[in-house]
Amino acid sequence: MTSEFPLDPELCHLNHAAVGPWPARTVAAIARFAEENARLGSLRYSDWLSVETRLRERLARLIGAASPDDIALAKNTSEALSIIAHGCAWQEGDEVVGIAQEFPSNRVVWESLRRHGVRWVALDLERSQDPEAELIGLCGERTRMIAISWVQYARGRRLDLERLGAWCRNQGVLLCVDAIQGLGACPGNLIASGVDFVVADGHKWMLGPEGVALLYVNPLLRPTLTLHQFGWHMLQDSGNFERRQWEPATDARRFECGSPNQLGVHALEASLSLLEEVSMTRVWDDLQRRTEFLIDRLDQRGFELLSPRAPAQRAGIVTFRVPDRAADRLYAGLMRRQVLCAHRGGGIRFSPHFYTPFEVIERAVEQVQIVADEVARS
Repeated sequence: MTSEFPLDPELCHLNHAAVGPWPARTVAAIARFAEENARLGSLRYSDWLSVETRLRERLARLIGAASPDDIALAKNTSEALSIIAHGCAWQEGDEVVGIAQEFPSNRVVWESLRRHGVRWVALDLERSQDPEAELIGLCGERTRMIAISWVQYARGRRLDLERLGAWCRNQGVLLCVDAIQGLGACPGNLIASGVDFVVADGHKWMLGPEGVALLYVNPLLRPTLTLHQFGWHMLQDSGNFERRQWEPATDARRFECGSPNQLGVHALEASLSLLEEVSMTRVWDDLQRRTEFLIDRLDQRGFELLSPRAPAQRAGIVTFRVPDRAADRLYAGLMRRQVLCAHRGGGIRFSPHFYTPFEVIERAVEQVQIVADEVARS
């Protein structure tokens, strides 16, 4: 995989939970696209649409959707969640159950429904022993939806979607999943698990660019969402520009009001082609070996693990704390030493991927010790 990820040898890239690097094939795809545009303009626009079709097909396979027609392409996770949140037909007194420690995208959007009389009920994940059971326990007669992240962004707790999905199906409660920290890292058929809505931007574990995201809506629910964005692309007969009568597309394009981000489409399609070639099973196995290796090295140095230890509860995020050292100062020191990571969840968040060399992980942990010693002396 070194040919696909020719990262600077001085860099320890452990930040896929933020923004991942592009594979070499993705860089090449963008270069070809740009060169073709410069020479031929839009002469081969039909070929661009074929790439877009392949992207929808790959995303459908990744989440277990029945058809690429079920996949909409949004600009980002926040837009996709907003389409869902402000498309549902809420009634005053309805409730959405979620998690207090969510990334703002999956918190603010539900809080914004307060003006419609909808209440957001949040579980404190840091105090939870069994979050799936406690999320279910927070649900009442007025609960319409559970809206959670598959993998929590700060400390990497992975939730059991099959368990939540089974309960939601039985109770008639909708399940909305922000999968940005899971897709590209974790295998699994999200749709078979009973998830009604799936959203995820492509720039983390899927190794794509910012600016293009997955939006899946259960086909039975698709026509029930009120649309708030309109344009030529979301029409059923989108190629007939002279037609005066119109109706929204019956497929997922109804959520795409205007022209697609072809640059992002070409990039993400190329990145997903790599993950499919490797297979998500191997990606997962290789990633787990790296997270286990990382946790072992952290334990050897006496650092405090903040992420779950149980393999069934973790994904690719490993967050830790160095006792008696300020996390913000450690983070600043690590970044100066080109250890690309994040300050999250009260500690330092490392997020390797399936291809990350073990020696990079080893070197990064050594740098943590060096910086921790420097902080202690200062």
